[in-house]
Amino acid sequence: MKRYEQFADDIAELIRSGVLAPGQRVPSVRYASQTYGISPSTVFQAYYLLERRGLIRAKPRSGYFVNVHTPTPFAEPVVSSHGAESMQVDVSELVFSVLDSIKDPHTVPFGSAFPCPMLFPLQRLARSMATACREMDPRLVVTDLSPGNPQLRRQIALRYMVGGLMLPMEELLITNGALEALNLCLQAVTEPGDLVAIEAPAFYACLQVLERLKLKAVEVPVHPRDGIDLEVLADTLERHPIKAVWCMTSFQNPIGATLPEARKKALVELLRSHQVPLIEDDVYAELYFGLHAPKPAKAFDTEGLVMHCGSFSKSLAPGYRIGWVAAGRYAQKVERLKLMTSLCASMPAQAAIADYLQHGGYDRHLRKLRDALEEQQNAMLAAIARYFPAQTRVSKPTGGYFLWLELPEQMDSLKLFEMALAQGISIAPGPIFSPTQRFRNCIRLNYGSPWDAASEKAMETLGKIIKSF
Repeated sequence: MKRYEQFADDIAELIRSGVLAPGQRVPSVRYASQTYGISPSTVFQAYYLLERRGLIRAKPRSGYFVNVHTPTPFAEPVVSSHGAESMQVDVSELVFSVLDSIKDPHTVPFGSAFPCPMLFPLQRLARSMATACREMDPRLVVTDLSPGNPQLRRQIALRYMVGGLMLPMEELLITNGALEALNLCLQAVTEPGDLVAIEAPAFYACLQVLERLKLKAVEVPVHPRDGIDLEVLADTLERHPIKAVWCMTSFQNPIGATLPEARKKALVELLRSHQVPLIEDDVYAELYFGLHAPKPAKAFDTEGLVMHCGSFSKSLAPGYRIGWVAAGRYAQKVERLKLMTSLCASMPAQAAIADYLQHGGYDRHLRKLRDALEEQQNAMLAAIARYFPAQTRVSKPTGGYFLWLELPEQMDSLKLFEMALAQGISIAPGPIFSPTQRFRNCIRLNYGSPWDAASEKAMETLGKIIKSF
């Protein structure tokens, strides 16, 4: 990391932590240069970077100030504690209608589940793919079925180690994206008709998996900052024969919440006391905005009850469909299920990502990606402040690329979805994130694309439609 990037990250952390408040002046160029022992040009480069990320702004002849739109002026969404009763899941038709809406390249993709592919080093990955295919030993096509390419598994294990988590390679299985990993984990610990505790709101793919496997859902509310409600979960575990808990512990989709470290530890301890496995969906783990990655719940697992699922689809290679699971005590069962279904993930894709992780500058790419996403989040929050009703409640996650909006009570987000789509704007309406199709006055917006005039115009149009209800 270059010196100006490090200094910019230090100032950004002061802003995020509240040490530097909105509207407050940041250290002058002269003061920062003398205090931190860096050149004025380095300070200017850092401040230019923070300007691009939307964290500070320049005032003529006055210096640099923390942007007034950091943090958001809106209140947090409120997720009510819904009755924790089991229910069948049937949301696929509604989800498919939303997914169809983002296929048109001319549609503004606020409803997408993916960041913009242009944010990824696709050309560099292509070189890694060419190298990997040229050097691949043909015998690996047979010997490396499941659990997967040993070089890739070694690189993943190294990233766990850098994060302070020592995992044996035997626990790691490469999958066709994180969604297959999550499917396999559920199949390893449930039978049709079993109860699974899920978040409310929950990522719609989670609901579709439960629907396909004929499992019943028990909803547990998610706080927009602190994540899944542990008190409600504890009560749920006492009242119901829960066979597994599916939870996004960092940058939860759709609400953006991250459990504080102490609550992650408490979550693992709660499930340990009931001997209920945790399926930890952690696909956004690398997309944090602070200086340090949040630890997964897996870091506090001493009995192999946590199955930690990750993916490169959201951070590096969206089309390669390479994910993994650190499956703990269930590793052998998950691997056998993998062999019984899809045998293995793409060998060339595995080898390409392994080569990139070793030689391609993954951490440098991630820093650029995080900066871009934070800049785009601030741009969307500023647009919401300009165009949306004052009663709007908005989450402000510290990573990922989604905002959860709670709109005025009279809002029908399914009608809003149709009206916005007619204007060339896709959104994700709240009901697709619940088996009971709750959250009718809520929407999820994706800020994972570079902000441009079309984005700004789309937000203005959305605001006008919402105010018309």
